[in-house]
Amino acid sequence: MEWRDQGTLLSVRRHGETSVIIDVFTPSKGRFAGVVRGGTSRKLAPILQPGAELSVAWRARLEAHLGAFTVEPVRTRAALVMGDRLALAGLNSITALLGFCVPEREPHPSIHQSSSNLLDLLSKTDAWPLAYLRWEADLLEEMGYGLDLRRCAVTGSRDNLVFVSPKSGKAVSREGAGEWADRLLPLPQCMLGQGPASDADIVDGLRTTGYFLANGLAASVGDRPLPAARQRLIDLLAR
Repeated sequence: MEWRDQGTLLSVRRHGETSVIIDVFTPSKGRFAGVVRGGTSRKLAPILQPGAELSVAWRARLEAHLGAFTVEPVRTRAALVMGDRLALAGLNSITALLGFCVPEREPHPSIHQSSSNLLDLLSKTDAWPLAYLRWEADLLEEMGYGLDLRRCAVTGSRDNLVFVSPKSGKAVSREGAGEWADRLLPLPQCMLGQGPASDADIVDGLRTTGYFLANGLAASVGDRPLPAARQRLIDLLAR
């Protein structure tokens, strides 16, 4: 069995004395693991950094086997954000969440493309945290836990939407919330494509997407805790 593709490196872990196992997210094969022999060498170790874009060839005797990768660098990303703590935290959160959420060997080309675009934004603009929030909402949608923010779940109105129901994932207006407001999740206007996006707004939005990541999606992948890298990003944004 053999295939070739280009993808984003999500994680690296040692395997024996000189090899590593990498997790790569490609558009046609999805999230795929394999061994890179000599991956700890001076030649390959600098290439094998999470977030890197790689050209990969995978080979195995049988499709069900772990298999082995040969890799060639396309472009690096970690080195470009190394001096920016927030951008580096963003990169680590993106790669960790993809490894957490995306099933193995299941193609998700739209999420691959949006993730690649977001990773490229990290070193180019200070506006990427808003793009990150929207990316998390898109990730929920792709995995079957999307939010419905079109109209109030109680009144049907499209106006004054400021909350999200933790039960349904639907928007709720201030009028529709009534006495239940303190039990609902925040819906910052930036999630509706309206108004400015402060760090506080983005943190509020991530509180909401995080609820559905933790209480919906996580339960479907073994009820594991969300990656710590995501919380480190939120902590930096909240400072």
